[in-house]
Amino acid sequence: MAKKRPQTKAKQPQLKDGGEIPVVGAREPCPCGSGRRYKACHGRAAAHAATELVHRPFEGLRGEGDWVALRELVPAATVKLTLKESLPEGVPSVTLATVLPMAWPALRREDGSVLLGLQNDTSSGDISRDLADTLQRALVAPPGTPVEGRRAPADGPRLQDLLDPEGAFEPVVHSGFEFWVPDVENSTPEVTASLERANAAAIPTVKLSGVDAAYWCETPDKNHLRWVMPYAEEQLLDALARLHAEGRSSLGEGTRLVGSFRAHGLTVPVWDLPSGVTADDVEKPAAEFAERLAGALAMDTPLTADERRARGGLTNRQVTLS
Repeated sequence: MAKKRPQTKAKQPQLKDGGEIPVVGAREPCPCGSGRRYKACHGRAAAHAATELVHRPFEGLRGEGDWVALRELVPAATVKLTLKESLPEGVPSVTLATVLPMAWPALRREDGSVLLGLQNDTSSGDISRDLADTLQRALVAPPGTPVEGRRAPADGPRLQDLLDPEGAFEPVVHSGFEFWVPDVENSTPEVTASLERANAAAIPTVKLSGVDAAYWCETPDKNHLRWVMPYAEEQLLDALARLHAEGRSSLGEGTRLVGSFRAHGLTVPVWDLPSGVTADDVEKPAAEFAERLAGALAMDTPLTADERRARGGLTNRQVTLS
């Protein structure tokens, strides 16, 4: 029987300039001098760092719930972003947008301003790092050019490193995508037609003003309220189950808590609303529900049999978006 080759540990880097291990081909010898292929040595850690999923990529950012909503639920919205450092010369502003034309990751406009797209596919498991990399490249891109996607460096900064934690985060929900074009009235017929197609696919959405990260939307059959909540999932489900079992989980006559989404580490309860119920109609009921929920969240007694059944029903109607 052939003897197994003894396993050797990867040596520490022995680079003359004291720099980091460079990236080489997967089958090439690792530059650390171990004699092993790069993919089986330091390349393994690099690949893991690039693909490891960050469960809550927006944690620590101002308005985490709104970041999640704009990433997963809201068709057309923009937010002015404030960076920790001063903006580079020639960059008057940075704006987060749900979607950009041609699904560009970012766009440096002719006037130098930057639009950063949020609802783009990313190449690593950390959306925050990918967005930060795109933003940094957009800040130095020539005016009038889009920024292409790429894999962000595993040790690159995240949004939490670039954005001012005290800066305001106030989403503006739009009825369409006219924010793509600086001068809509003088757009070419081709641009106008493109906007019309995009606008036709956008679900009418309104952000509630009385509670955080709650968004009303209109669909052909019924309306909905989707509310991104910052609480731990198990604690929130217990609280919702208590209210549901008591018949206090609705937002008024004809409304019903039907389940929830999981998105980027947060839970998003969803209510069905009758077609005639507008965003203004649910402002007061949502604020009253927030008070009931706060009371239920403060309870630590074991769930009753009815509450456990209610919790099971809510859990069975959960859908994971990301």
